Amino acid sequence: MNKKIKILIAEDEKAMANALELKLNKSGFQARAVFDGSSVIDVLSKEKYDLLLLDLIMPKLDGFEVMNKLKGLKIDISIIVLSNLSQEEDHKKATELGAIDYFVKSDTPIADIVKRVEDFLKDK
Repeated sequence: MNKKIKILIAEDEKAMANALELKLNKSGFQARAVFDGSSVIDVLSKEKYDLLLLDLIMPKLDGFEVMNKLKGLKIDISIIVLSNLSQEEDHKKATELGAIDYFVKSDTPIADIVKRVEDFLKDK
């Protein structure tokens, strides 16, 4: 894996965010966690990341608002949604806003998320 691949984790559940950050860093990525939607916009306005793992329910800006703002700012980043929202319309809306994948956190072990991230990024 290329150590230069940068992943931003936007997750307000700190235990989940820290676990993902630790696992992804151990897998050879450069991962960083932020805990609210406006921090995502701040970080991505200043730094280039290859992938955003995005929760939908967060303080300040929710994941849908984050995706809309990123489009408006013309910040091009691959987005994988991690959410406990399992309704089909949430999945559809996230996909329409540009998400390339969607996980229901309560149904998906962290190891599976890391594996999918590795699979997606192996060609980068």
